[in-house]
Amino acid sequence: MTERPISFFIHHQGRGHANRARAIISEMSPARRVTVMTAKPSLFDGYDRPIEIVELPDMIGAPVPTTELFAEATPDVMHCVPLGVEKTRRTMRTIIDHLDDADPTLFVIDVSAELGLLARIASVPAVTVRMHGDRMDPGHLGAYQACVGMLAPYDAAIEQDDYPAWARARTCYTGGLCTTLAPVLDKAAARAKLGLDPTQDIIVVLTGGGGAGTPYAPLTMAARALPDTLWLVLGPVHREGHETDFGNLRELGWVPDVTDHLAAADVVIASAGDNTVHEIARVGRPYLCAPEWRYFDEQLRKSERLGDVGAAVALPNWPGSNARWREVVAEARRLDVGRLQALYDPGAAKRAAGYLEGVSDRLWG
Repeated sequence: MTERPISFFIHHQGRGHANRARAIISEMSPARRVTVMTAKPSLFDGYDRPIEIVELPDMIGAPVPTTELFAEATPDVMHCVPLGVEKTRRTMRTIIDHLDDADPTLFVIDVSAELGLLARIASVPAVTVRMHGDRMDPGHLGAYQACVGMLAPYDAAIEQDDYPAWARARTCYTGGLCTTLAPVLDKAAARAKLGLDPTQDIIVVLTGGGGAGTPYAPLTMAARALPDTLWLVLGPVHREGHETDFGNLRELGWVPDVTDHLAAADVVIASAGDNTVHEIARVGRPYLCAPEWRYFDEQLRKSERLGDVGAAVALPNWPGSNARWREVVAEARRLDVGRLQALYDPGAAKRAAGYLEGVSDRLWG
């Protein structure tokens, strides 16, 4: 028997939202029809679980027709609702038309506060994916109230203190959801595989492509501060043009074997992206967390919580002196790595899928 459908909205910034959806949908009943609405269908290329894709217009950065429309203030209950934008209107119409035609039991939103409100207006039960950040504004709270539940793809231990008790009670904490499935080698095996000196002190810096990027200048200072350490940088960096390179600082760019490099490290420096946090937790290495700028201070607040529970050293800013670099690296080496490892849960995607299908069955049973 084919079960009634569940529909997803997947934001197309970066790959994290799509990778999380792929992991969760793969754990759903094969009989469950699933539709994904996204402005970047290519994020699901090669995905082998049968799903329907509904392509949405890419409305990010779409021009506002007149200065008078542009000057209209944003209401407190919303975040990004410029007036007169045809692509926005077409996006909303496409979503509503799909929800009306498909009649899903549940609309999973990853992420948009406005769509949480739209779903309630359209009489469609919705679950919104939770993210860290300063989200106690009317728009986010309204979306939390409008939805039938929330899905937090992380451990309850790193929930924010300001998240209301009534919202916690309606939230499924899946444990740390990591979409990386590569096998984790021990340090010696990882170094042998990568051709790295088994006795060398190694710090791996993991950057990404979803935001403002990692600055290169602080890393040159780090290499200067710890000249006996090999610094390996995975991913792109942002250069200002005045940096001095050092022989113990190597840029590797994008690499296919990120997990092996993490396993080979003595210390890891990375942002506070959802999957990044749980990738490092899965491998289990001392973690210096350098949050990138995100809307609503998402990564900053998550970094603070990681520091609060002793899972990472939270860096409010990149160290600017040799002495400070030595201090924070030494602090990271003193961490109890078990506290970070406890935040990863290999069953998180399955738990998320079970929660969503359970909500669907409860509401329509």
